[in-house]
Amino acid sequence: MRDAQGVPTLVGRSRDDLAWALGYLHAQERFFQMDGQRRLAAGQVAELAGAAALSLDREVRMHRFRSRAAAVLAAMTHDERRVLDAYVAGVNRGLGDLRAAPFEYTVLRSTPAPWTAVDTVLTVYAMYLDLQEQDGATERRRGRAKEALGQPLATFLFPEGTSWDASLDGSELSALAMPDRHAANRADAPIRADGEWAVETASFGSNNWAVGGTLSSRGAAIVANDMHLGLRVPNIWYRARLVLDDKNPGRTLTITGVTLPGAPNIVAGSNGKIAWGFTNSFVDTSDVVILEPAEDPNLYQTPTGPQPLIRVEERLCSGEGACEILPVEESLWGPIIGTNHQGRKLAYRWIAHDPAAVNLRGMLELERAETANAALEIGHRLGIPHQNLVVGDAQGNIGWTVTSVLPRRFGFDGREPMSWADGTKGWSGYLAPQEVPVIYNPEHHRIWTANNRVVGGEALARLGIGAYAHGSRARQIRDSLFAKDRFDEHDMLMIQLDDRGVLLERWQALMLHRLRVGAGNPQYASLVPEVENWGGRAVPDSVGYRLVRTFRTELIRAVYGAYSAPMRAGEAAGSDQRSSQPVAPKQADEPVWRLLTERPAHLVPLAYRDWDALVDAAIAKTLAAIAAQAGGRLEAFTWGAANRAEIRHPLTRVVPGLSFFLDPPNEPQPGDLYQPRVAAPSSGASERFVVAPGREATGIFHMPTSQSGHPLSPYYNVGHEDWVRGRATPFLPGAPKWRLVFQPP
Repeated sequence: MRDAQGVPTLVGRSRDDLAWALGYLHAQERFFQMDGQRRLAAGQVAELAGAAALSLDREVRMHRFRSRAAAVLAAMTHDERRVLDAYVAGVNRGLGDLRAAPFEYTVLRSTPAPWTAVDTVLTVYAMYLDLQEQDGATERRRGRAKEALGQPLATFLFPEGTSWDASLDGSELSALAMPDRHAANRADAPIRADGEWAVETASFGSNNWAVGGTLSSRGAAIVANDMHLGLRVPNIWYRARLVLDDKNPGRTLTITGVTLPGAPNIVAGSNGKIAWGFTNSFVDTSDVVILEPAEDPNLYQTPTGPQPLIRVEERLCSGEGACEILPVEESLWGPIIGTNHQGRKLAYRWIAHDPAAVNLRGMLELERAETANAALEIGHRLGIPHQNLVVGDAQGNIGWTVTSVLPRRFGFDGREPMSWADGTKGWSGYLAPQEVPVIYNPEHHRIWTANNRVVGGEALARLGIGAYAHGSRARQIRDSLFAKDRFDEHDMLMIQLDDRGVLLERWQALMLHRLRVGAGNPQYASLVPEVENWGGRAVPDSVGYRLVRTFRTELIRAVYGAYSAPMRAGEAAGSDQRSSQPVAPKQADEPVWRLLTERPAHLVPLAYRDWDALVDAAIAKTLAAIAAQAGGRLEAFTWGAANRAEIRHPLTRVVPGLSFFLDPPNEPQPGDLYQPRVAAPSSGASERFVVAPGREATGIFHMPTSQSGHPLSPYYNVGHEDWVRGRATPFLPGAPKWRLVFQPP
């Protein structure tokens, strides 16, 4: 039964029935998107999209996920495989029952290939590619910074956290030590040209939190989740409600939430007993291994002596028919992903390459969990990219843990590339479930995560230092949760929609001070009213917010553009270009603030007279942005002009004329990357929900675009406007409008 927005309620007599029917609907509504996911993970996008996608395929194909999927399938239990096979059969029946192939294939002059069990495994691998690094870029950059800048300056510029951290256990990292005159190995090269200034990286990430029953107006726990991803038409998720009408006592199941087309299970939602959501954990699930050459150039050193690299030839083809052979080298520890600045080969040890990385069993168990405690225990068996699992149950209990298997390192901490040749460093299997941190029913009855560092001390050492997000989002959520002692679903939605620019408040004060000092400059004077009355929120009509945001960005670019110069110097041909790019880390805000407030004279970049000159240069860059991006009209330099929701169908990027038929309006939107309401032109909340298990009728749900991928569907882009406006809409599907019945043969 489908409601007016196309959200289905599926009723079946077995879990296999539900998997079959869900597969049927996925194929009818989303097959082209499913095809894209499997091709992305397999490194076969160019076969459909053409030669322009070959570079993407080359990067992915070295991981050989299609070949690795066979081991995943071989490890599946009978029950897993039965559900998967039912889903595959449903997909292919749904595809076959279409009157015509999805319209995208007509545009691309192609035909869809049937779905297979391997393709569902590839769908999960595609999420690994989206949520984790496939090349160890963070680790490689840390190592290069230490070599080029020296340990004190590298530690200061590339911190593991900041004073903004809002961990669940209250832990704090040591304050950054300002490098002294002797330790600072500062850049002796001028800042690069404008287009090559350092770009600050940011976590698009996700938010989730929960309050226990003692704080809930419903008695049950309340769980809020908004998973932030790249946005497209149609959306990555597909809503569904599954009802298992099993006649055996204790076997019934009713579960509502979001599914991932290509897979047969609910990803996040509520089953009436528990509700759960995910955020990307950014724990350390991979390591870059420096290979030590042996006397024979075809060998590398291992703990058991020299070994040859295994060479595999992968055939890459484009839609135009041209093919090439891509040689892939495999080591004992994983594929070769490049070389470092010394010309040594780098292997990649990544959990995504292991059979344990993917399974269906865990998610099928999670669907049936009845308590938060049981869900946390299941979380350690999930075969998905590593997530912060936040769960609450109908009795009011709440908890957090990190999902999936985690590496057990020995001899090193995983922060930077290392040689494993002598056997003193490496992995010895995975952590036991009881070694993975769990927080259950904290005394304050609140749990929150936002891609940040969640724990410290020994627990953090076990999880590893990954590419954690800046703590500002988590801190803002935490503070909002402690601002009240009673919550309902609407209160939670208001936190999801919080667009206050708390992180920028100190930068606004700095900019305003400098503008007032230079008020004799007419250009400075023109900015003062807007910066002074900036409003402190990332709302579309705010000029002041965009001015402060631009100013802060330019300051970070200036500092890291200067100090990363030694990291870029002397690079050999074919070396590790990724680690030497002028990129500022996610935690860059704190080091730059410290430099500009403590003003160490020995660390002023050589291109500037003093720190005031650097601040003036950032203001000049801001004025240049007004000229270039708003035609010099200050009133047009609004946050909404920069932060428009550019949610597009993949085809409209190559055939712009289709945008009128396929894409939702390109509207200004509130929010930013550093606050709960995460919003950027092509990324943001891929869904929002708030729900108390057992009280789903009062839950709230938002999703951009819509259920269908076809523009002639009666519910194409229906519901998108509620997501744009932040209007509270029901978590449960509405009244049935269409009904489809399948009879067994």
